[in-house]
Amino acid sequence: MERDRIIELHEKILYPVVRVRTKKAGGSGTIIYSDLVPGSEDEYESYVLTCHHVVDDLISVDKNYWDEVLKAKRPKEVVSQAQVEVFEYKYISEVDSSKGYRADIIGYSSHAGGKDLAILKLDTPKQMPHVAKVFMGDSREILCLEEMFVSGCSLGHDPFASHGEITCVNEDIDNHRYFMANAPSVFGNSGGAAFRGQDLTLIGVTARVSVVSLGFSADIMTWMEFSVHPEELQEFFEEQHLQFLVDDKYTSTECFEKRKELQEKARMAELRHGEA
Repeated sequence: MERDRIIELHEKILYPVVRVRTKKAGGSGTIIYSDLVPGSEDEYESYVLTCHHVVDDLISVDKNYWDEVLKAKRPKEVVSQAQVEVFEYKYISEVDSSKGYRADIIGYSSHAGGKDLAILKLDTPKQMPHVAKVFMGDSREILCLEEMFVSGCSLGHDPFASHGEITCVNEDIDNHRYFMANAPSVFGNSGGAAFRGQDLTLIGVTARVSVVSLGFSADIMTWMEFSVHPEELQEFFEEQHLQFLVDDKYTSTECFEKRKELQEKARMAELRHGEA
């Protein structure tokens, strides 16, 4: 492999990958956006794509929350911050250091019946120098036996990539779409990224690996890795009203105003129901 191609791989599929830690577990994530806050000249906002099951222990529901407006108990979501480690490199391949940031969970689709995706916002105004580009084309262009890479923090290790081919483009698991690849993957890769070989765009989020139970033990089929399908990714950004992360026709201000409007409508509907 030519040196220019190797350096490109570092910049596009390795450097944007981060390690995500929670109170009880951890996994991987990928920086997919880092740009100026609308109207600012020096303050940036940066976002990480990961799996919901990587951060789900940070999300709970207080069923006994007392709402002073409704004058009644109602469920309230309680969300804690995640810890995200962003890595710096020297001599191209060598990890020089890592910087830890607190991160807010701003959107998610549950792994229990949902798309198993989450978006984290880094609690820093600094620009992240390396950002992965999310595939937003027609998923039918992606074919079996295409070259691809999986990049993540397997078993909590510093980020590294594995190489393989796409082996199935349409796996249905719990009524959600995945694609399968034979690039070796194991626990800790969850939330990391699957990249298309030809253009190094992010085409999926590593979410599952096959496990076969044999008696009292279990064998991990590391060559049967499942990533959230690109169509599921595209739907997620639309459903969460976070299109600005992948489409520059939108701004974060517009998207968050829309989210706030919808949340306010839901709250007012709940208030009217409580008064009735």
